[in-house]
Amino acid sequence: MGATVTPSWAYTLHLAHDPRAAGIARTTLRAVLHRHGMTALADTAELLTSELVSNAYRHTRGPCALRLRAMAAGRLGVGVWDTGPDIPSPFGPEPAGDAEDGRGLVLVRLCADRYGSYRLNGAHAGKLLWVECV
Repeated sequence: MGATVTPSWAYTLHLAHDPRAAGIARTTLRAVLHRHGMTALADTAELLTSELVSNAYRHTRGPCALRLRAMAAGRLGVGVWDTGPDIPSPFGPEPAGDAEDGRGLVLVRLCADRYGSYRLNGAHAGKLLWVECV
């Protein structure tokens, strides 16, 4: 009996500091998942990607980058890098019921199968927030 080989792929999309960045990221994500037969993950991955890219736009003044990659056992890894040095806590207070923003990392915490973040130094200083979807 042969071993199962997981297809390996990764894509990086560099996004300008532009209010359209989240929409461009969502469109790209859906196209990638469709081409790789991972459409079952599309709704959750699109929500998480949109929240992370939107936060990068709102809370920094520089560009950001979206990284999509296949992982073992049909998992999807999504990472968003931005130029901001501060890593927000996903465990902060939930926004008031009538608030129009502030729910992004709450949604990440509730919808991602795994998530995390880390600071980056050097030429690509900033931070990377990442999620995994199964």
